[in-house]
Amino acid sequence: MILRPRQKVFVERSIKALDEHGNTLGVAPTGAGKTIMLSGVAGEWLDDTDAKACVLAHRDELTSQNKAKFRKVNPGIETSVFDAREKSWSGQATFAMVQTLSREANLKRMPTLDLLVIDEAHHVAAPSYRRIIDHARERNPDLAVFGVTATPNRGDRKGLRPVFSNVADQITLGELIQSGHLVPPRTFVVDVGTQAALSGVKRTADDFDMAEVDAIMNKAPITEAVIRHWQEKAGNRKTAVFCSTIGHARNVAEAFTAADVPAVLVHGELSNSERKAALARFEQGEAQVVVNVAVLTEGWDHPPTDCVVLLRPSSFKSTLIQMIGRGLRTVDPNEYPGVTKTDCIVLDFGTSTLLHGSLEQDVNLDGRDLTGEAPQKECPECGAQVPAASLECPLCGHRWERAESGEPIELTDFVMSELDLLKRSSFRWCDLFGDDGALMATGFDAWAGVFFLNGRWYSVGGGKNLATCLLALGERTVCLAAADDWLNAHESEDTALKSRRWLNQAATQQQLRYLPPAYRQDFGLTRYQASCLLAFQFNKRDIQSRVFGAADQREAA
Repeated sequence: MILRPRQKVFVERSIKALDEHGNTLGVAPTGAGKTIMLSGVAGEWLDDTDAKACVLAHRDELTSQNKAKFRKVNPGIETSVFDAREKSWSGQATFAMVQTLSREANLKRMPTLDLLVIDEAHHVAAPSYRRIIDHARERNPDLAVFGVTATPNRGDRKGLRPVFSNVADQITLGELIQSGHLVPPRTFVVDVGTQAALSGVKRTADDFDMAEVDAIMNKAPITEAVIRHWQEKAGNRKTAVFCSTIGHARNVAEAFTAADVPAVLVHGELSNSERKAALARFEQGEAQVVVNVAVLTEGWDHPPTDCVVLLRPSSFKSTLIQMIGRGLRTVDPNEYPGVTKTDCIVLDFGTSTLLHGSLEQDVNLDGRDLTGEAPQKECPECGAQVPAASLECPLCGHRWERAESGEPIELTDFVMSELDLLKRSSFRWCDLFGDDGALMATGFDAWAGVFFLNGRWYSVGGGKNLATCLLALGERTVCLAAADDWLNAHESEDTALKSRRWLNQAATQQQLRYLPPAYRQDFGLTRYQASCLLAFQFNKRDIQSRVFGAADQREAA
């Protein structure tokens, strides 16, 4: 398996920070591939040593997922599992469930560790995590601790500081949008007569006072105005709504239903079965809108969701990013046939995007050099070393004021400049017919292509012992990202053809025999270009079947 270029940079920076500080935190949002990157860090740390590592997770399914992805990234490193069913430290890397390992009897069985990796590292303030960390450090004072999370700030402003002294790297949503791994948001800030009142709401220790927010927002005329604006801008979209209180959410859900828009309600006082049943109705299409209170902020994704409605402010930018992030996932066409998603509409009826700046303003449209060391700065509140671009300290929540603070913020639709993924790919992409409408890349075991048809892009992948499948449809950038990820998943660094000498050698006579006669007169044709053309020719029927079939499903939908 090959890591994306940005993932490689994340790994390099994390290793460097571990060497310098003995601990570090990496921050990366949904879509960045956190498990792949933590596997890259652990694998590089363990490579050619007899060191032992433990990877912590707080759910059984995460433990098994982490182990499976680690083995794809590091096939030569032995692994083992320590959870309720299996208790083994035989592997060089052991994947452990926190709830099981944190018990006193199990901690006594834990061997001396050289590296402790913490998935979802925002949980490290919990007593169960601290027992494990403290015990491991007692056994080995030189223990290296590496954490990765999408959501570092959880309200406890000092929660992560006792474990981590620095942040090695922070991947932004903007980077993932530019690279095609998330769809762009289109943000609309709508004042329904409440902005002035909301700007005066006081802050509590954790966030804004939601009781005050409820008193401002939880009024029938306000809710009616919200639904009217939603119908104008996003009336046919799958929508997640974030409210201030349970009473507010209940009234909003009832108002949507009264407007003939099927809605479900999810909040923390529901039982687990009630919550799952409500989400199932939304995910299966029985409801168009899911209204929630602080439940869907993390740990939930339904990729077809393409509208987010904010009916509450957030004092933490990380919380704002979590809420908007629920609508930025790209869609797998095999899992959701007929669904096309090109963006996410964000309707902010509060003040969050005005307070923090919209996500659009975080996207560097001029491009950035992402290689080398990440510029760092010191947080004046907790003293942590964090990436210089951070506007909010991932370890304590301190906010740096924007240089343009005080100037009015004008929010417009998202403007995107396409990142040149083709140049950053580990594979060479060939323009098959010279019209930029069909691009193809091949490895030793897999191939992928991106094709334009009737105003829409489609990506298709296949290979040896791999069924040909549709990977994505929609915008060109999203399709390129999906195709590149397909090759990364099925090839290795050793076989990435970009470094092979025969890339630029002339096509062989055997290759030319199988190509149409016109190509036999092209004396500049290389072996690699011929390989891409042959991959297309041999798989043309399957490719056309997937593309035309998806186009028909889209029209029917």
